[in-house]
Amino acid sequence: MPSVLISDANILIDMEEAGIVNEMFALDAEFLVPNVLFAEELEASHAHLVALGLKVQEVSEQGVGAALELLSGNNAMSANDLLAYMLAVEADGILLTGDANLRRLAEVRGDVEVHGTLWLMARMVREAGFSVQRARVAFEMMRECGRRLPWKDVNALLHRLEGEL
Repeated sequence: MPSVLISDANILIDMEEAGIVNEMFALDAEFLVPNVLFAEELEASHAHLVALGLKVQEVSEQGVGAALELLSGNNAMSANDLLAYMLAVEADGILLTGDANLRRLAEVRGDVEVHGTLWLMARMVREAGFSVQRARVAFEMMRECGRRLPWKDVNALLHRLEGEL
């Protein structure tokens, strides 16, 4: 059974900047985003992701309420990021985020597994025949586009992946 991956906008934009969304959607996974996040952050420039496999889904009324409650107590996160978090909880999926505050929330609450771009890239190398060299080039493209990643950790990941293969 494919895993369910709920993404914030950052992760999808990282993959777009690196030109590897087709490879990302080739994973044995279902990619979801909340409908509001899609409409506000992705639709204008990234609507084609739906044709590639991205699914846009509503968060339940209870989930929206919970997201708003979390938002009222924490202005360090956006409403859209919190909707992605609640969708991950509702879908019993893995939250993909580049937002440190959202990651900490998920880790503290412990109700959803959370990962980022590095984990997704490692999964592509390990499961989808994506070469380490292609991953290196993709990360470099992200860097050139000004994507904010932990670059020391990127280099460590690439070395680890080279050792595995």
